[in-house]
Formats: sequence, C-alpha cells, structure tokens
Amino acid sequence: MRGGQSLAEALESCLAEWSERTGIAVETWALPATDVPSGVSSCVMATLREALSNVERHSRARTVSIAVTVGKSGLRMTVSDDGQGFIASGPGGGIARMRAAFAEAGGSLSVNSVLGEGTTVSGVVPASRP
Repeated sequence: MRGGQSLAEALESCLAEWSERTGIAVETWALPATDVPSGVSSCVMATLREALSNVERHSRARTVSIAVTVGKSGLRMTVSDDGQGFIASGPGGGIARMRAAFAEAGGSLSVNSVLGEGTTVSGVVPASRP
C-alpha cells in the first residue's frame, strides 16, 4: 500500500488499475469502512493480487466481484469470478501463496471452483482478542 492509504483506498486503486489493464469488469460489493492492522492489510492485498493474477491467466472471466468487510468478528474477503472454473488436482503455487498470506495474519482461506461457472476465494482473519 502506498503511504497513508487506507485498505479501502488501496483496494480501489488496485482494482481500477487491474480492470483497466485487463478489460475485465470489477464489481465492488463492499470495502472496509475502518482501518485494519498493517499485517492484515498486507495479507489482503497480497491475496487479492494473486487472485486477480489467477483470474487474468486462467479463468476467461468477464466479471470479478470483490467484497472485503471488517466487523466485530474480524475481516472477511471474497473474490469471485464468472470464468471457466477448474477441477482441483491439488493446490497450485498461487493457492498455496494465498493460504500462506492469510495464515500469516492468523486467518484461513478457501478456494471453491465449479467448472463452467467460476471460482470463489474466501478468506477470514478473526479479530484479535485482547
């Protein structure tokens, strides 16, 4: 993230640049209204970039939908595309990197794909307990 930028601003900037470069439409369902710890922001941005890279290289999607929310229970992120989907034959390098980023922030990540219908990446980072 660029200096002084909130997670929501960094996400908006990243998504706009990516959509313009690739020609793939981005629907933004939700962006965080509050600040999040820098480690969590870094995990979200790294995972988003990897997910978008996978969409661009593999999915043939026309639209990607993004939601990142922060509440009492923590942060949730969803990246969903309407591409061709895939049959998982074991996690590839991109999926492993996304899972590692969320694990580093204390969270977890899942990837669900349906052939002919697209792929959804969902990550959760629970709120820190005092």
